[in-house]
Parts: sequence; structure tokens; C-alpha cells
Amino acid sequence: MDLNHSNLRSRLRAYSQAFWKENRQFFALLFCIVFFKSAIADLSSISGASMQPTLLDGDKVWVNKLAYDVKIPWTEISLAEIDDPERGDIVIIDSKRAAKRLVKRIVGLPGDTISIQNNTLVINGEAADYEILSRDSASVIIQEVLPNMAHQAQLSSRYTTRNGRSYGPTVVPDNQYFVLGDNRDNSADSRMYSFVPRGEIIGRSSSVVFSLDSHNNYLPRGERFLEGIQ
Repeated sequence: MDLNHSNLRSRLRAYSQAFWKENRQFFALLFCIVFFKSAIADLSSISGASMQPTLLDGDKVWVNKLAYDVKIPWTEISLAEIDDPERGDIVIIDSKRAAKRLVKRIVGLPGDTISIQNNTLVINGEAADYEILSRDSASVIIQEVLPNMAHQAQLSSRYTTRNGRSYGPTVVPDNQYFVLGDNRDNSADSRMYSFVPRGEIIGRSSSVVFSLDSHNNYLPRGERFLEGIQ
């Protein structure tokens, strides 16, 4: 019996060594891919309408995980700060309050006083400038001008969805950020989940890699491939 067990262990050891020798390059490549996705860059899927018109349901966006911090892979522990998040950045957030990943735009930095008055964003007592770009029966597309940047946003034309059009004023705490969705009447953001700690920001996105139209049999939206976003 002992001899049989010894032979079995020898065969298993030989098989394991041969398996590792034949597949070690694959496992090394797999580790590099997982490490890259965890610590350096990744893709994030856009689901829902909260970032329209900037991002559409079915977009896959590039996430630069080294935009702000170098973190220990698979953790939120920062080893070094590279840069600070800026107003207007589109960020991917691992939100504990929401218990899911969010994609939103930073509008309030630490120390800012933020308020919203009938969907007019007010930062440190200064109201943002707006220009109407287009309008239809369901929505209004506007250009919102914030300090040092401008971007498009969307408002609803339907009165039944206007509960979050006024908020604050509130002061953004140290090391935290106030974020909004560009689709202001259809977004769960800092108005619902409060401020976003810096440690929950996974990275910054500045481009769509590819896009599938969920309303048209998931056909590719070729015009959005590798498109920069503001």
C-alpha cells in the first residue's frame, strides 16, 4: 500500500512539473494581464443614461488607473499620489455607499461650497454659464461652462423628474469630491450618495474605446470608436 501511494505521489509530482513547464508562459501572461487591469488601466462599461449625452449606454471607456495614485493591486491602498482629481474630470468610482461602480463628473473639489438652484450649478457663489444647444419633447442639451472647462449636459423636459433640481449649499470635505452625472435629471450621484472619498476613485476616463448600441441589437456604433470625451 505504501509503495502504491509513493508511486502515485511521484506520478502526480511529475505531472505537475510537466504541466507547469508547458504552461508557465501562459500563467505569467495571465498574471501580467490581471495585474495590468488592477493597477494600471482597464475598460469600464457604461450602463444606463446617467452620463448622457457625453456617454451612452453600451459605451466601453478607457480607465487610466494611474491618473491620480499608484495603488497596491487589488486594494485601495495608495503608495504614491501622482496628481489630484480636477474639476470636470470623468471618474470611475468604486462607491461603498452605492455598493457598485459609478461613472460621474467631478464638479466640486475639497473646500468648495456647492449648491444647485433649479439645475443651475453654483460653485463658491459663482453660477455656471449655460447655452442651449438643442431641444426636443423629452430633453434639452446644454453647454455648461465651469471654471476652466466646459462640457455638454442634459436636462429633462418632463416635470415629473425634477426632484433633484435644487441642493445645498454644502461644503466639500478634505480629501473628498462632489460628483454629478451629466444627465442631471436622471442620475444618482453626490446628491444621493454624498461626497466621494479620494480612495474610492479608481481612475479617470478620457475616451470611448468602442460602443455597442443596446437599442439596436447591440450593433457597433462605429462613430464612437476611439472617440475622445470631454
